[in-house]
Amino acid sequence: MTQGYAADKDALTKRLHRIEGQVRGIERMVDEDRYCIEILTQISAVTTALDSVAFLLLENHVDHCVTGALGSGDPEAAREKSRELLDAVHRFSRAR
Repeated sequence: MTQGYAADKDALTKRLHRIEGQVRGIERMVDEDRYCIEILTQISAVTTALDSVAFLLLENHVDHCVTGALGSGDPEAAREKSRELLDAVHRFSRAR
């Protein structure tokens, strides 16, 4: 089964690699005893970047997986994907 994010896979991978680099940069800042606010600013930037990735994945999940299940005519598949979506939104909102 093709995942909903397949068309964006390269862009997602590049974005995740940039985020990984940002996190390594934060680690260096801690090692270098940088000012707390500078580190917190970078952590905020990483959090925002990860949120952006999460929203893109969520959007693709709705557009591909949930829409496909709802259009399939299979009530069980529709319930399962709807439940997955609600659980994902709940997890995402709880993290705030």
